[in-house]
Amino acid sequence: MNKEYLMELITMRIRMIRLEKGYSQEKMASILGISKKTLVQIEKERVQAGWSTVIAVVALFRDSEILQIVLGDDPLEVLETIAHDGINRPKDKSMGGKVWWKEVKTKGNFRMQQNVISQHYRILDDKNYRWFSSFDEEETSIRLNELFKTE
Repeated sequence: MNKEYLMELITMRIRMIRLEKGYSQEKMASILGISKKTLVQIEKERVQAGWSTVIAVVALFRDSEILQIVLGDDPLEVLETIAHDGINRPKDKSMGGKVWWKEVKTKGNFRMQQNVISQHYRILDDKNYRWFSSFDEEETSIRLNELFKTE
């Protein structure tokens, strides 16, 4: 997944997210910091939502079932991974990947998982803290080996 594809996914679902939350177009536009006219154009898929609008939608509506179905259990993680071209630092504690993740590899106290929706990879420790995220399987596997060696 990349920035352009994420923008396309959000553009196609912004209306459903708005309806899921029960907002009028005026209210949704105000929340996102865009004009109602722009929102209407996005909802009719006449224009694509810009990167700033996509960031706002994912950040402000991260609990949306629509977003979770499209991006997995943590839409912000997908957004952050794309924006930073990967995440390489200890981060938030996760739920451990019971629903949206499949185990790929385990090394010592670390495990590599792949999101079944977005297809991105992450590394968790035995306490479910996220240490690394990337869309690159090879890069994630290398980082898993590095983390294992530092245990």
